[in-house]
Amino acid sequence: MKITFLTHSITFDNEADLASGWNDIELSPEGIKRIEAWAKDINLSDIDAVYASDLQRAYKTAQIAFPEITTRKLFLDWRLRECDYGDLTQHPKSTEVDPARAQHIDNPFPNGESYTQAMARMESFVNDLRKLPHKHVLVIGSRATHYGLDVHIDGKSIEECLAHKFVWQPGWTFELT
Repeated sequence: MKITFLTHSITFDNEADLASGWNDIELSPEGIKRIEAWAKDINLSDIDAVYASDLQRAYKTAQIAFPEITTRKLFLDWRLRECDYGDLTQHPKSTEVDPARAQHIDNPFPNGESYTQAMARMESFVNDLRKLPHKHVLVIGSRATHYGLDVHIDGKSIEECLAHKFVWQPGWTFELT
């Protein structure tokens, strides 16, 4: 199965350099504008299903990018959420949350979850995908969603994922066997 992964578009938290975690923050006007710019390059006709996090920044990215999408093709799944940063939710991303990520591989963020827990959610999602007859799916989520695909499809370690600076691009492709 081919998986095309897209990150959700830009939110108000992204613009303010705040770590959203499980905060259900809205897309910003700039985020909406960017969706409209890149969405025209994606053809839904060969995609069997679209899976998005149940947080509005992900599912609204799908709805804005693909206004023709129906509830029969768009599935919301909480397992595709970002890591829960707990008490560090909406704290400065670049100065507080990013430097602390490696300390929370196995130890949960205070009142949140660890990356190991987030990867377990993603493992469950990937295992469920394996059972489906789809040839090509689109997944829309966050950085932890991307890490989960890297870990459970490409065999990377969470340490490897966290060690590399995340650089946005229009999409990533994975092959699930």
